[in-house]
Amino acid sequence: MRTLIKLEIARTLRNKKFMFFSVIYPSALYLLIAGGQSSTAKVAGTDLTLQNFYVVAMASFGALTAVLMGNSERIAKEREKGWVRQLRLTSLPGRGYVLAKIASAGVVTLPCIVVVFVVSASAKHVRFDTWQWLALTGVIWAGSLVFAALGVAIGYIASGDAVRPITMIIYFGLSILGGLWMPTSIFPQWLQNIAEWLPTHAYAALGQSIELGGSPHAKDVGILFVYFLLFAGGAAWLYRKDTLKA
Repeated sequence: MRTLIKLEIARTLRNKKFMFFSVIYPSALYLLIAGGQSSTAKVAGTDLTLQNFYVVAMASFGALTAVLMGNSERIAKEREKGWVRQLRLTSLPGRGYVLAKIASAGVVTLPCIVVVFVVSASAKHVRFDTWQWLALTGVIWAGSLVFAALGVAIGYIASGDAVRPITMIIYFGLSILGGLWMPTSIFPQWLQNIAEWLPTHAYAALGQSIELGGSPHAKDVGILFVYFLLFAGGAAWLYRKDTLKA
């Protein structure tokens, strides 16, 4: 399993186009969306300024982009090419394959997060204490592993032709409804009630709690943990059950 993890990480880092898009895209979006926001206006119902809100939102969105889009499409292509079929002939357990994919995706998320932070601090003069920057990096990185597992599951559910539109629907749906593009406080109450149980909402809430000087809420951590078990367990099951010729 360790060998496969090293191989997956090396393959990910060699994909220069994917790495460039994953790192630059969220930073550009931050400048586009937060660039015109007031430095003092606050998100309704919170003490977060809009610029600070979008620091966590875009760092989280960038990490989500890297792990979800990358994993799902890559796995669907590997199934078509027969790589996954070859792996099933080995003694590699389903959990080993899933963990290897999650680990390789986790390597990509760190530069995505750090670059958004650097851009926000240098271009928009966002300021936090050192412990907050470190804590934000840690929780956003750790939370992204939930969506890396989701990407693996999608890669097994969808065929090579269908994986991109399916991933895009899930990707934008979770991002928008979970509050990564706009505060959920502007949603009607019934939609807010739905949003608070989505993994992306809990994901963003981890960083927002740290921005306010506190620690992540147990409810948000619990929601993400349950989703991780569901996604990772489902991905491992699909790996074992997959009989499609790649």
